[in-house]
Amino acid sequence: MSYRVLSRETVALEPPGPVVRPASSLARPSARGKFLFVGSEKFYVRGVTYGTFRPDESGSEFPRPVAVRRDFELMARSGINTVRTYTAPPRWVLDAAQAQGLRVLVGLAGERSAGYLCDGRLPPVEEWLEPALGACAGHPAVLGYAVANEIPAPTVRWLGARPVERYLERLCTLVRRADPGSLVTYVNYPTTEHLELPFVDFLGFNVYLESQEQFGAYLARLQNLAGDRPLLMTELGLDSLRNGEEAQSSSIAWQVRSAFASGCAGAFVYAWTDEWYRGGAEVDDWAFGLTRRDRSPKPALAAVQRAFRDVPFGPDSRWPRISVVVCSYNGARTLRDCLEGLRRLEYPDFEVIVVDDGSTDATAAIAHEHCFRVISTENRGLSNARNTGAAAATGEIVAYTDDDARPDPHWLHYLADAFRREGWAGVGGPNIAPAADGWVAHCVANAPGGPLHVLVSDREAEHIPGCNMAFRKTALESVGGFDPRFRVAGDDVDLCWRLLDRGMKLGFHPGAMVWHHRRSSLRAYWRQQRGYGKAEALLEAKWPERYNEMGHATWTGRLYGAGPTRALSWRRSRIYQGVWGLAPFQSLYEKSAGTLASLTLMPEWYLVVLTLGALSLGGFAWRPLGYALPAFAGALAVPILQAWRSTRSASFPGPPRTWRERLGRRPLTAFLHLAQPAGRLIGRLRHGLTPWRRGPARGWSMPVGRTLRTWSENPSPSWQRLESVEAALRASGGVVRRGGDFDRWDLELRGGLLGAGRMRMAVEEHGQGRQMVRMRLWTRCAPGAVTLAAFLTLAAIGSALAGAPAAALGIGGGAAALAVWMARDCGFAMAGLRRAAAEAGSEPR
Repeated sequence: MSYRVLSRETVALEPPGPVVRPASSLARPSARGKFLFVGSEKFYVRGVTYGTFRPDESGSEFPRPVAVRRDFELMARSGINTVRTYTAPPRWVLDAAQAQGLRVLVGLAGERSAGYLCDGRLPPVEEWLEPALGACAGHPAVLGYAVANEIPAPTVRWLGARPVERYLERLCTLVRRADPGSLVTYVNYPTTEHLELPFVDFLGFNVYLESQEQFGAYLARLQNLAGDRPLLMTELGLDSLRNGEEAQSSSIAWQVRSAFASGCAGAFVYAWTDEWYRGGAEVDDWAFGLTRRDRSPKPALAAVQRAFRDVPFGPDSRWPRISVVVCSYNGARTLRDCLEGLRRLEYPDFEVIVVDDGSTDATAAIAHEHCFRVISTENRGLSNARNTGAAAATGEIVAYTDDDARPDPHWLHYLADAFRREGWAGVGGPNIAPAADGWVAHCVANAPGGPLHVLVSDREAEHIPGCNMAFRKTALESVGGFDPRFRVAGDDVDLCWRLLDRGMKLGFHPGAMVWHHRRSSLRAYWRQQRGYGKAEALLEAKWPERYNEMGHATWTGRLYGAGPTRALSWRRSRIYQGVWGLAPFQSLYEKSAGTLASLTLMPEWYLVVLTLGALSLGGFAWRPLGYALPAFAGALAVPILQAWRSTRSASFPGPPRTWRERLGRRPLTAFLHLAQPAGRLIGRLRHGLTPWRRGPARGWSMPVGRTLRTWSENPSPSWQRLESVEAALRASGGVVRRGGDFDRWDLELRGGLLGAGRMRMAVEEHGQGRQMVRMRLWTRCAPGAVTLAAFLTLAAIGSALAGAPAAALGIGGGAAALAVWMARDCGFAMAGLRRAAAEAGSEPR
C-alpha cells in the first residue's frame, strides 16, 4: 500500500495497476465489432472526463502545464488510461498525456455551433474545425474525436432530427478527411436517443441513472441501438455535494462495473475534479469530481481504481465450467482460425470438444494439432453432431460455435455472467463479419439471409443463432437435445421453440461476440440460401402453428442483424417526445410494414412476378393478356427498388481497396438482395412449403355457417371445453389460433392460404348440473383474395359489356378459380372444426 500526502488529508491509494506503455509505442486504435483494439489487443477504455476549465489569457480552456502534468500523473497511477476533453487540447496537453501512457478522446465542441442552424446562419465549419484538428491530427495519444456533445433536445426538436444528423455527418466527414484512419463519434444522451448515426465508428452516450436496475436495463437498450459497433459510456457519475462522498463512491463503483459487464467497450467517469467552468462562470453547486478542487482525492477515486482494475470482470469471481462444442463437416478451410480463437479464450474453466461429422478433409488433423478433444463420427448431420458434443460435455453449460466462427477472448465470460445474473436456459450473442474477409464476403454480410437473433426485449431472446449459443446442460437434456431431422440448418430455431414451450427463457448478451465468416462466393451463398429454404420447410412441417398462411414464421420479437431488405412503405417513423418535448428518454418508434409491403418482402413475390410475366408474354398470342404488362413491370420494380434502398444503407469496413471493389460492391450487394429470396423460394418449393398447400385437416364440409348444440350432464366451464376442442384440433395436425382480447371468436382453424374456420362457444347453466353448450361455426376467406375476386368479376362484366367476350371469359375464369380455391380451404377448415367438436362431445341437434 502506498501513501501520498496532499494538501488536505492523507489518502490511501490502491496498489498501482498494470504497467501502461507509452502511447507512442502502440498502434492506432480501431473499432472492431463490439470493442476497440490497439493492434491485436483489445483496448478497454478506463476513462475520466477533464474540464471544462476557465479559459486563460490565450483562450485555452485547460489548466497550466504543471497542473495538467500533475493531474495526468495521478490519473495514470490510478489505473486510468484515457482522458476525455470537451474542447480540442493544444499540442502540449497531448504530449503530457502521451508521457503518462494516456490516450485522449478529443472533444471538438460542435454543439456550440449547432444553435446557428436554427437561425440559418451557420458559419463555415472549416473556420473553427480545421484549427482544432490541426493541433491533434496524427498525434499518437489521440484515441478519437467526439465531434459534438449533447446537442440540446429543444434544438433538435426545432430543427428536426434529419438536419442535425446531416450536420453531424458533415463534421465526421471533415474529421476523417483531416485525420485519415481516426475514430469519430458523437456523444449523445437519452433525450436525443432517436438520432440515427450510422456514420460514427462507435456509439457514445452520457447516462445518469441512480438505480442500478434501471441503469442496466438502459445499457441493454443502448447496446441494441449500437448494433455491431462498440458502445462507450462517455459520462457516468454522481454528485457528491447532494449525495455525499461515500454514496458517490459506492454509486460510481457499480456504474463502472455494470457498464463493462454489459459489454461496453469503455466508460468515462464524470469528472476528474470538482473544478468546473461553464457558461462564463465557475460552477460551485455541483461536485461530480473524483478529486476536489485542490486535487485531493475523494473516496470515489479509490473505488474507480478498484473497478477499473477488475475490467471486464474481477479475477476472484466464481465461474461455472463450460464445455465448448464445435461441430465440423469438411470445415478445414476456416477451422484453424476458429480453434486459434478458442485457444486465446481467457476464461478460467472450460474445455473444447470438436465433433468431426464424417469429414473427408483435414478437419480432424487440425483439431488434434490444437490438443483439443476430438470425436469422429460418420456423417449424420449437424443436430446429431451437436448432441454428440453435449453428451460428452463435462460442463454445466454447453456453448456452441461454428467452425467458421472465431470467438472474442471474453466470449465465455459474458455468456457465463448472463447465466449467473438471470435464470436463462440459453444465452446467445452477436455474430459479426470480420473486416479482414474479402469484399465479396462483405457484400454477403450486407445481404439478407444471414444468422439473425430475435429479441422480445432488450435482454430476452426468442431465437439465438447456432453460431453463437449456449445452454444449461440440464435444459438441453430436458427437451431431448437437438432434433436429428435438421441436418444442416433449422436446428437452433427448433431447439429455441421447444425450450420456450417448456416455459424456459432465453437471454442475449451483446458482449458475447464471435467473428463469423460469411460466404465468400456467390455459389456458396446461393447454396446456403437454398438450404435455409429447406430448413424452413422442415420447421413449418413440425411447427405449423408458428407459421402464417404464407408459410413464414410469426415471430413475436424483432429480428436483429445486418443485411435485411427494407420494405417500401409510406409509414414514417415517429419520435416519442413527450408533451412539449419534455420526455427525458425520447425514442424512435418504427411502424411495422403494411400487408402489401410485407408481401413484397416474401420469396413468394417472385411467383407473382413470374405469373404476370407469363401473362404478358401471352399477350403476343391473345391481345387481352397484354394488359398484364404494366402490372408485371410494377411487380418487378418493387424488389429492385427494395434492393436499391437496402444497399444504400449498407456499411463496409473501410474504403475500397481495388477498382473492382469500388465499382462492384454496391451493385453486388443489390444483386444479392434480389437473389436471396429466389434461393429461399426454390428450397421452400422443393420441400413442400408452397402457398397453395392445404391444411392438415382431413375431409371437406360445405363452407356454410352452422350452430352446434348439445345438452350436457357433465358440467364444465367453457374454457375447459374449448381446451378440449383445441386439443382435438391439434391432435389431428390442425393449425389453431386462439382469439385475442378484442375478438368475438374463440378458436380459428387454418384450412389453407385463402380460407379458415372460426368457432365461438357459449355455455348456459340450467341447474341440477345440466348445461346447454352452443358452438357457432363459420368460415373466413382471406380479405385480399375476396377483394381480388370481386375486382376480377367486375372486370369480366365490364369486358362483356364492352363486347370482348374472350377477355370476359378469361378474366371470369380467374375469378372463378379464386372462388373455388377459397371454398376448398374453407371447406377443409369447416370439416376439421365439426370433427373436433364431435370428439369433444358436442353433437348437432
